[in-house]
Amino acid sequence: MPRVKLFDENEVLTKAMNLFWKQGYSATSVQDLVSHLGINRASIYDTFGDKNKLFKKSFELYRKQNSEGLIQFFENRPNVKIGFSELFDNAIQEAVSDKDRKGCFVVNTTTELTPNDENLYQILETNKQDLINLFFEYLKKGKESGQLKSSQDLKSLATLFYTLYNGIQVVSKIRPNKKELTDSINLAMMLLV
Repeated sequence: MPRVKLFDENEVLTKAMNLFWKQGYSATSVQDLVSHLGINRASIYDTFGDKNKLFKKSFELYRKQNSEGLIQFFENRPNVKIGFSELFDNAIQEAVSDKDRKGCFVVNTTTELTPNDENLYQILETNKQDLINLFFEYLKKGKESGQLKSSQDLKSLATLFYTLYNGIQVVSKIRPNKKELTDSINLAMMLLV
């Protein structure tokens, strides 16, 4: 007779995502997962596979939530200048108020695990291109609606904004300084003309 799962897989996956995000892959042991998730080792292995597979499923969940959140965020902000300004302001506020200084799960994973995991490297490259394309399409929408008058290369601008967005998460892990971050972003926002 097959065993019935007594836990919600999505809830457990979210808990795993948060633990890996906070501690990183290497610093998270299987015992940490057992303790944090509240399920036994056998259930982890039966449901998710080994630690590496659980990590990748958790990471994919984060990427999906992040991407869907950004799409929704931009859709709700038809003004591109205001949208990017709010996006950066939110990123700064989250970074400054993050007591754990955990930053961005994607950024953390990039710095911890590449280039040693080729499969993960491909996932990270896809994530990078997906976000740059999302930024590009938003900028393009602003250009087509007459909000942006400049003849700048929108793809390069999207790449710059992607770099700044991730950079906020990196430098904030040291000692987040809201004024420094805001001043830098205000300078970058002057490119939206």
